[in-house]
Amino acid sequence: QLPEGVQWDFDVENWLNPYQVSHYAMDIFEYLKERERLFPIGNYMDRQVCLSPWRGAREWMRALLVDWMVEVQESFELNHETLYLAVKLVDLYLTKMTVGKETLQLLGAASLFIASKFDERIPLMVEDLYICDSAYTKRELIKMEINILKIVNFDLGIPLSYRFLWHYARCAKMSMPTSTLARYILEHSLMDYTMIRFSDSKMAAAALLLVLLMKDLGGWNPTLEYYSGYKLNDIRDICNLLNQSLHRKHEEALKTVHSKYSHKIFFEVAKLPLKETLDI
Repeated sequence: QLPEGVQWDFDVENWLNPYQVSHYAMDIFEYLKERERLFPIGNYMDRQVCLSPWRGAREWMRALLVDWMVEVQESFELNHETLYLAVKLVDLYLTKMTVGKETLQLLGAASLFIASKFDERIPLMVEDLYICDSAYTKRELIKMEINILKIVNFDLGIPLSYRFLWHYARCAKMSMPTSTLARYILEHSLMDYTMIRFSDSKMAAAALLLVLLMKDLGGWNPTLEYYSGYKLNDIRDICNLLNQSLHRKHEEALKTVHSKYSHKIFFEVAKLPLKETLDI
């Protein structure tokens, strides 16, 4: 029996489609939400003094690294899950280890290397990473790969906001342009250090809420609440922060995500007008 106000049972509608695994879908995403607590990311930037004496510069360097990782993902046509996992590996590593600025790009490259092995049918090869202009050796890349895997205890089944978003959007039967706008918001947020403290499932829900408000499609509804497990109060503040993040003017060096989602293949969603204030 569905809760009052839920418009449809997406899983029942797809019950006979083996690719939707409707029998287990709710359990799978509940399990992923439970696993989020296994991968806590701390407020690590205060410890990363080797990057720069100034905290603002450290956050800028992280944003620059993520922007570069998006560029690599585009260049090699990697899955979006690969990008999200790689950024998560960077943050998990920096939560426990201190690095210098000369090591930061190596960390990003090794994280992409690991994530591509986990998520791609044809993963990156060591030789592919010439994109770093020989900033490090093959031996250094493999050593960093080992160090990262030790930090996460070789557990790469990390819940990702991209997968939660995909699930929520499908269950709400959102159009491709609408769900693509939510993907843009999430990918843009990867550069924002202030967002790392929120769980991926909440980030996905908040991005979807922001899209509904930006496109005047109504607010949070019982269907989304049912499939996400979050009430409006759980994601209101995150939604406001995501909107503020979109309004920040980035330097030319941080334009990769905006440029990517300004393309016709992504419905030019980055060009859509932003909401000055949110009525939530």
